[in-house]
Amino acid sequence: MLQRIEKGDLICEIGAMCEVASIVGVKLFDADDSTLIRHISQTEDKLALLPKSVRNATKAVDDDF
Repeated sequence: MLQRIEKGDLICEIGAMCEVASIVGVKLFDADDSTLIRHISQTEDKLALLPKSVRNATKAVDDDF
């Protein structure tokens, strides 16, 4: 089962993957308020750098032959 999880086999159950993550010390869910606030702040900082919208400039088609 462990080899199938390592390979990313889709047949493995989610419970088995969560159990293995817990055994090796990988935190899947972080409910600490200060950590969540920090992650939200970092995400908002990254989003502030992105443009609000992106539109391609459209050119008028000249089909006069």
